[in-house]
Amino acid sequence: MVKRVHRPREDAEFDFILGMSAVPVLAYFTGTWPKAIEPCQAMDLVVGGIADEYTGRLTAVRTDITRCPAATERFGITGAPSYVLLRQGEAVAHGTGPVTVAEVRKFLDAHL
Repeated sequence: MVKRVHRPREDAEFDFILGMSAVPVLAYFTGTWPKAIEPCQAMDLVVGGIADEYTGRLTAVRTDITRCPAATERFGITGAPSYVLLRQGEAVAHGTGPVTVAEVRKFLDAHL
């Protein structure tokens, strides 16, 4: 299984990925403080599987809150993990907290 999750190192790279994506983007925001590490690692596994399953229909972007503060602010992210579905750079839906693969599928099916 090949993981298809982009990991921008800064806001400019995040914006570049958004601009280059011809399909909707699932951006999920992670944190590195102690209480966020475990739930964010769980989201890595969930979104990695979703990225493989939705290949060609979705771009997945793992966004570190500290590395991409402008993106974090732009989409109103206040905690990690959080996720936002974007179409042409605009947020169409969002959620917070760790979720299962089934919950992400339901989220995507409702908003794609």
